[in-house]
Amino acid sequence: MSCKSHATYPPLNTLKVVAPDVWIVDGPLIEFGMPWPKMPFPTRMTVIRLADGLFIHSPTPLVPDLKAQLEEVGQPRWIIGPNRIHYWWIPEWRDAYPGAEVYLAPGIREQAKGRIDFPARELAAHGGYPWDGELSTVPVSGSFMTEIDFFHHASRTLVLTDLIENFEPARLHSVLLRWLTRLGGVQDPHGSMPRDMRMTFFRKRKQLKAAVEKMIAWDPERIILAHGRWYEQDGAAELRRAFRWLLD
Repeated sequence: MSCKSHATYPPLNTLKVVAPDVWIVDGPLIEFGMPWPKMPFPTRMTVIRLADGLFIHSPTPLVPDLKAQLEEVGQPRWIIGPNRIHYWWIPEWRDAYPGAEVYLAPGIREQAKGRIDFPARELAAHGGYPWDGELSTVPVSGSFMTEIDFFHHASRTLVLTDLIENFEPARLHSVLLRWLTRLGGVQDPHGSMPRDMRMTFFRKRKQLKAAVEKMIAWDPERIILAHGRWYEQDGAAELRRAFRWLLD
């Protein structure tokens, strides 16, 4: 098994049932960060079937097999870029589903530098969206990045992006990466908000705390993360643990 396949969550590009009307799709490995060392990030998309269609969160590549699987369960209605660094595959989804509405978190156009060159709706408020009756929306704003997170009430599923990362040491191919993830506070079983990301909330710590407390009050059963092992149970307890540095 190659280092890259070992670091991902196969089978890739495949709908995996999480709960009724909720699926994840584990995608390929990407490299992100400083020029060196680059951090390998396994990617993950969330698909939620709502009354009017499929809610596509943080899209992964739209390969033909995945497209066929999706169309067996519904039609993509909303394509979501939840923060400024989760946008790369949105154009191919928009091309495949021109009737779907694209929603973009603040900063994506700036980050994408022309890759997102089509009309899209703003994703920055707590409500006023067509999915409000089934999903709650919570913006979490920092000085560098605003992340938009979601709670699916019917399944008690909380969908985060980078607010928590949780890399499994056994899936990291070097001692250096294992050391960096531990230092950064994003190593399983102690995954949390990356320490460098915490710094961007220095002036908005109160707002961050309020957002986390709202998520805990929802009492999620599970938490889906974009990177690393996600939490299949005890979601509220995992939030309290991951944000102990903020809540205590």
